[in-house]
Amino acid sequence: MTGVPKDNLPTLGTPRTRLRPLPYLLGAVTGGFLLAFLIVPIFLTIAGGFYDGGRLTGFWFVRIARDPIVREQAANGLLLACATTGLSLLLGVPPALLRARTNFRGLATLSLFMLVPMILPPFVGALSVKHLFSQFGTVNLLLERIGLLDFSTSRPPDWLGGGFAGVVVLQSLHLFPILYLNASAALANVDPAYGQAARNLGASPLRTFFRITLPLIRPGLFAGGTIVFIWSLTDIGTPLIIGYNDLIPVTIFKELARAATGPRTYSLVFVLLSGSITLYVLGKFLFGRPIAADSSKASVGVEIHRLSLVGTLGAWVLFGSVIALALLPHIGVVLTAISARWVNSVLPTEYTMRHLMFVVTRPETYNSIFNSLKYAGLATVLDIILGSVAGWVIVRSQIRGRNILDGLAMLPLAVPGLILAAGYVALTAPGTYLESIGPMRNPLVILVIAYSVRRLPFVVRGVSAGLQQVPVSLE
Repeated sequence: MTGVPKDNLPTLGTPRTRLRPLPYLLGAVTGGFLLAFLIVPIFLTIAGGFYDGGRLTGFWFVRIARDPIVREQAANGLLLACATTGLSLLLGVPPALLRARTNFRGLATLSLFMLVPMILPPFVGALSVKHLFSQFGTVNLLLERIGLLDFSTSRPPDWLGGGFAGVVVLQSLHLFPILYLNASAALANVDPAYGQAARNLGASPLRTFFRITLPLIRPGLFAGGTIVFIWSLTDIGTPLIIGYNDLIPVTIFKELARAATGPRTYSLVFVLLSGSITLYVLGKFLFGRPIAADSSKASVGVEIHRLSLVGTLGAWVLFGSVIALALLPHIGVVLTAISARWVNSVLPTEYTMRHLMFVVTRPETYNSIFNSLKYAGLATVLDIILGSVAGWVIVRSQIRGRNILDGLAMLPLAVPGLILAAGYVALTAPGTYLESIGPMRNPLVILVIAYSVRRLPFVVRGVSAGLQQVPVSLE
């Protein structure tokens, strides 16, 4: 080493610390976007909860905290979110394990069908599920026809569980693909050497999963579980269609719908927001941290087991059962769309194509479909850019405030859409600086921004989960 300058020696350690303006610039851009189009609209909407007669007061928050109905609704929301997240885990993780660790005929096709449930919003499926599983719906009528029920001697069972069970099932059948995708990506990034070492030391496959694999994929599961939990906690459409109204979001919606807004309504919004953020922060602290920050992604090859005929049949049963349950609301929607008469019968007694012809022949529907694709496409591009930048800043940079940016990026999931909509109307009202992009002038810009803000957490969580499992040493 004689004669080689010391500064030119190759090093494998941590690079020397220096000021890097790029993370600060990217953080400022994403943070500024969220500040302008998330925090300001929320503030404009909920500020009324802090004022009564023009005076700053906390009266309405104290009153809500003492209201037993509000406390019951909050408890129902937490129970609903926990049940939905748990059921989504049961539906999404086992198929993800099979996809990541085995190979069998038809795997690619089944994996594709696992994503179909995300196409249909759960509140749309609720329309058909009520027809299928109500007390006098298709399932009970079928059971009566085969002799398992007798309506004359007993009241038919309520498969929707008074609304609660129906909301949990519908939300889970719509949201489990999020956990399926996150679990699949997390498993693909786990170094197989850890599992092989555990097996060599005598651990059973089950013990290896719970002690090695599960902790390593925990950040990915938390990323998907966070979306499922907060989505189900703040969902409005599905409980309304099913008829389960003992929830804070439903109460807020009803008060906004009848123009009964006041300090109490805005105080409920603030309670919902603060509760969602608190639960997210606690979950991130307990479950969101990576177990091994410098674990290698692929020091050895992944062992892919080719399933036998019996194993293939079992895998098809597992995937097929989940897919069949998830597609049931879609099937109900199709039957409802083509039915001319469907009353007190297992299947429609009369069919018609009149409803579908109305969709494809009316010029209004062309414009609606084109606008939906245009707004969704532009919002997707904007989300990919902002979400990728925000995820990189949150996980890879060391700038101050990155945790605040993480919380801001997740906040849209905790905000009911009507609240943001009201904020955007106030933000672009006549006489304001943003009047030119308001709904009365050119709704394209504000709608694209609204859609982007609402769905930004999906991209941020996905990017963050992937970056957390790619070791910094490889970069």
